[in-house]
Amino acid sequence: MKNTVSLKENHLFRRAYSRGKTAADGRLALYVRRNGRKGSRLGLTVSTKVGCAVVRNRVRRRLREIYRLNEGRLITGCDVVVVARVRAAESSYRQLEKSFLRLADKLTLLKKEPVA
Repeated sequence: MKNTVSLKENHLFRRAYSRGKTAADGRLALYVRRNGRKGSRLGLTVSTKVGCAVVRNRVRRRLREIYRLNEGRLITGCDVVVVARVRAAESSYRQLEKSFLRLADKLTLLKKEPVA
């Protein structure tokens, strides 16, 4: 991830939860807040309700990869927190990616593509 660092501190997660824009579906919840920096910060939350450690880590790896591959399509200067819901454990990679992109579009996190 070129322009993104990890969001690790609890107060930054809480700030995104309380003051950020929110979109959710059955698999993911997305919180986005402008951070006033050049780069973005990504935070992932996968609860123990999702499954055992192996399942949680698989979901985390998938979400990190989805973000990495689509990072060029996202605007910079935001704190992005992705919360995995229980259904994320049984979802395929493609379903998670589709869900992430739909929620990012809803929150106007995707860059506007030029019309040809």
